[in-house]
Amino acid sequence: MIKRTNIFVAGTGTDIGKTYIAGLILKKFLRAGINAAYFKAAMSGNIRDAFTNAPVPGDAVFVKKVSGSSQPLSEMCPYVYEAAYSPHLAARLEGNPVDFDVVLRKFDELSGKYDCVIMEGSGGILCPIRLDSKTIWLEHFIKARNLDCILVADAGLGTINAVGLTAHYMMAKNIALTGIILNHFQAGNVMHEDNLKVCESITGANVIACVRDNDEEINFAGGITL
Repeated sequence: MIKRTNIFVAGTGTDIGKTYIAGLILKKFLRAGINAAYFKAAMSGNIRDAFTNAPVPGDAVFVKKVSGSSQPLSEMCPYVYEAAYSPHLAARLEGNPVDFDVVLRKFDELSGKYDCVIMEGSGGILCPIRLDSKTIWLEHFIKARNLDCILVADAGLGTINAVGLTAHYMMAKNIALTGIILNHFQAGNVMHEDNLKVCESITGANVIACVRDNDEEINFAGGITL
């Protein structure tokens, strides 16, 4: 059973597979008959459209492809930057810094239109969204809408440290960790299997799914619902 709840997809770092996982979760929701949507406050490292010269939200395009969603790109991300830097630096170079109220308003519009919204974080949990006259961190969005938080991590070497530090930071900030998803998982790999057990032990959270390379579906562990 899948619950109709908004979800925040966090990561232990950048390029960890958050977008891929978010796309698979959205696909699962849609196939379960849930009218779900994808959202990301800010995307960096995008190419510009040859005709409009505006940066195209690459993560959103990828999620649409993976999930089969018909959601308009225009709904998926209010702030899109070309520079492959954290949003605070990309905006410093390109202009158009993230406005917290705008992001919340766009999120709320989706929440009113769809059964649930899957919001992907930018980079790792400590990725700065804005650092100038105003300060915005990912945790501000999570807390503002009391989002269930899933942590995506690589299954391989170094994930115990990455998951442990991220989980403890979240704990210190009073962000509830709903579950962990291990990406690039190899069943039978002694290190991956051990990492799963240790990550659960040090965080107190369950590994709710293990995703292999090129998986087209995400299967949640027995008894786990979202």
